[in-house]
This record gives sequence, structure tokens and C-alpha cells, in this order.
Amino acid sequence: MVLLHVKRGEESLFLLEAGVSTGVGEVLERVVQLHNATLKVLRLCAGIEQLAEYGPSLPPEMQGLADEQIEELNLKDDWAEKSVASGGEVENRDPTGQRRGRQPTEKIRKVLLDAVREAKGLVSKELAKAGTPMTLRHPQDALALLGGAVTMAYPAGLPPHDPVREERESRERLEGTQAGKMVLESAMTQLWFAGKELQCDKKLRDYLGNNDKTKVIVKVQRRGGGAPAREPQLTPDQQKALMVQQFKRREELQKLEEAEDDSYLDSSWADSRQLHRSFQGLCNITWKPH
Repeated sequence: MVLLHVKRGEESLFLLEAGVSTGVGEVLERVVQLHNATLKVLRLCAGIEQLAEYGPSLPPEMQGLADEQIEELNLKDDWAEKSVASGGEVENRDPTGQRRGRQPTEKIRKVLLDAVREAKGLVSKELAKAGTPMTLRHPQDALALLGGAVTMAYPAGLPPHDPVREERESRERLEGTQAGKMVLESAMTQLWFAGKELQCDKKLRDYLGNNDKTKVIVKVQRRGGGAPAREPQLTPDQQKALMVQQFKRREELQKLEEAEDDSYLDSSWADSRQLHRSFQGLCNITWKPH
């Protein structure tokens, strides 16, 4: 299987395995699915971290309002008594006013945050560094893990307007957000290799040959964005090593220059006849006009 190291710009995303007989269109579809599924896991993780800190989300009409404003407008959170964390809650006000400000107990928080940590590990970019290819099973397992933790923490469920529930039910609202800009669409995405766009009607072997043991870097680019920047000839680690080597070389040259410096011969202590002149009283003679 060919090992594709998928990147977006300079950012490493994941490793993907595919046979040389696989169509480029199929590879592109898998790349887009994996990328978007990974983003979904990370968005859900971020929402659960907020949930563990400040509790469920307030209704949209109550978000960002002070208590006095809520009372004045006679607004009410109908889910306040329904969506309660297992084991009880403690007050922890949300400084942004987006969430209820009712934090789960430490035990439930640990369940949620442990699930977040494990889910992030399943879709981590460190997998690529470790040489582990990613499949759809990775984000699917992460989503199942997070869903189980949320269900355990809130048996009665979360409010329908809570971002965590929206994400789990694929009702997330990403229009006009930075998160939405990160999502890829197959029709608007291209794959590039060695400065060439991979055409969807061709197969990988048309670009990589028939060697199934190849590992190559493939870059994801939005259609119409032109060719992505080529990979640097040196990796960051190689660049650092080269700079260290150059610094050591300059130090060595400087030491050699200092070792060859003969300006010390002008010093009095380097004069071999200094002792003889001192006996004759010829040292420190100054000439003054009469």
C-alpha cells in the first residue's frame, strides 16, 4: 500500500494508505471525509470541555444577558431542571454568559475530560509522526467515546440548543465561522503531488508508478487556489542542526584567529630585554621639552 502523508499548507494532517490502483477521486473523497470527521471530533471536544466547566448552554435569547436583564425580560430556561448533571452540580459562572454556570461534580468532570483526552489522542497529528495511518474508524471511535461520556454525565440529555448536542446530531451551525472555513467539500478540493494537480479521473499509479511501498506527501488545496508551496529542502530539525553546525564553525574560526594574534608582542611583559633595561635604569623614560 502507498502511504500518503496528507498536508494542508505546512500543517501535517494524517497518514492515509491506498493502493496504486486506487482512483484519485476515491482518495480525495477519503481525505475529505477523514479531515472533516477529525474537525468534528475536535469541535465536540471543545464543546465538552466547556460543558464540564460551565454546564449546559443557555437558550439563545438568554445568552450574554445579565441576571437583571433576564429578570426584566421575564426569560426562563425551560431546560434548567431537566438537563442536570448526574451526581449534582456546583455554581461556576460562565464569564461569557453563554452557559448556565452550573458545573458538574469533580467525578463527572473527570469522566468528561478523560473522554476528551482519549478522543483527541485517536485523531492526533502525532499519529502521523508515529507512522500510524488513519482510517474512518479513528474519528468514529472518538465520537462514540465522547457520546458515551456525555450520556453518562447528563442522563436526561442536553438542551436542543446546546452546541454539544447539535454537534452530536449533526445540526452544528458553522456558517460564517472560522470552524466552517476549515471544512472541506470534495467538489471544491484538489490534491497535489510534486507540484502537479492529481486529476480525479486518473489512478495513483499514473503519478506514483507501480511501487506499492512508496511514501509521498500529498497536499490538500481548495480549487482555484493555485499550486501549494513546495516542501522545503530541509526539515525544521535539519535547519536547526545546520545552524548549530555553522555556529560551532564560527566559534572555531574565532578561536583560531585569537590563537594567531601576535599583538601581544607589543606588550612590555613580552619584551625579552625588559629585565636588562630595568637594571640599567632605562625603563619608563619620558622626553619633555626644556
